[in-house]
Amino acid sequence: MNQTLKRERIPELNLVRAIAIIGVLFVHSTSNATLEMTDSRYYWLYNFINIFMKYGTPSFIFLSSFVLFYNYYNRPLDKKLVSNFYKKRFVYILLPYFLFSIMYFIVLHNMYYQGRPFNESLISFIEKLFTGKAYTHLYFVFINMQFYLIFPLVLWLLKKYPSVVKWSVPIGLLIQWAFIVSNKYGFQVPNKGSWAFSYFSYFMLGAFMGVYFPQIKQWFVISRANATKGRVASWILLWAVWITAGLAHVYIYYLLRLKIATYNTLWYELLWNVHTFACALVIIQIAYWLYHHGPALIVKPLNRLGTLSFGIYLIHPFFLLFYREHPPQTGVSWLIHLWYASGFGIALIASWIVVGLAARFLPYAWVIFGNLPKPKPRLVPQQNSGQVDMH
Repeated sequence: MNQTLKRERIPELNLVRAIAIIGVLFVHSTSNATLEMTDSRYYWLYNFINIFMKYGTPSFIFLSSFVLFYNYYNRPLDKKLVSNFYKKRFVYILLPYFLFSIMYFIVLHNMYYQGRPFNESLISFIEKLFTGKAYTHLYFVFINMQFYLIFPLVLWLLKKYPSVVKWSVPIGLLIQWAFIVSNKYGFQVPNKGSWAFSYFSYFMLGAFMGVYFPQIKQWFVISRANATKGRVASWILLWAVWITAGLAHVYIYYLLRLKIATYNTLWYELLWNVHTFACALVIIQIAYWLYHHGPALIVKPLNRLGTLSFGIYLIHPFFLLFYREHPPQTGVSWLIHLWYASGFGIALIASWIVVGLAARFLPYAWVIFGNLPKPKPRLVPQQNSGQVDMH
């Protein structure tokens, strides 16, 4: 196949997915602690984990856009391409989203709304399904669906006007911040974070990276052989921005949550945007370094985690929901801290096991968990032969 139609695979991206899903799990497993542990002397740690790790969702949005533009930009944009694109989104994204929306709605109904009339429940479900609210984390899929709707249009525009690609990031930032500011002082839509405009800079960063990645790939490879004065200076600047914005982001939320000080909401938006935008680039650098220099004991599990990340994202709140129904009945602080820490472990390990087993043994597991890695073929020796068959 012509190289302009199919680019080389980027295996390092599985590690980016793994790092992103770890961030999501840290945020979700500490969300209750940020409300309930305000009197603890370790509250600063819960707050740090909960805020500093908020790069997960923006990174997934950026990565989804990056992969789309990387794979589709050099292909002819025709009816067949658009049709296949939406077919894949329906099968691997919309179908699992629909099934998990039903599952979480039923679980919550049985736990909290058993006396509600059926018609009221049905209307409530339909509203939540079309707004990404069947459970708290499903807004991410809802946001991605909005980007999928506009992707062919944006792809067409960037292909028709290639010179615009270099301005993708400023355009994304402009659209995002126009929405943030106008929403604050104007129309004030409910659940602002469930709309794609809140994440447009990450979508357009992905577009820029997807188109230009072959030319800028070496910038992400941190090594002595690849270092130049310009690159080293830019690496230091990126990491400094990430750490500084991240710590500032953590600090203003610490002051807010402990009711010490509050600031204009635009400051929270700005620090979150700078922190997570820089982090999306940093974790690509980390993923490249790990993939080529990290120990196999770490890289192989992370690679597997990355391949299962969408399924783990969908199911992990199910385990957290039931885990939180059984808090420790004790005032011993170290046991409470251990319980919160174990929540992260339960969410990660239980989800990993379920999705991993489904990928390996459950036919049509993609219906539930989206696109999954195919099971490795087993080696079966033939009788009366020294050869080996692949099944």
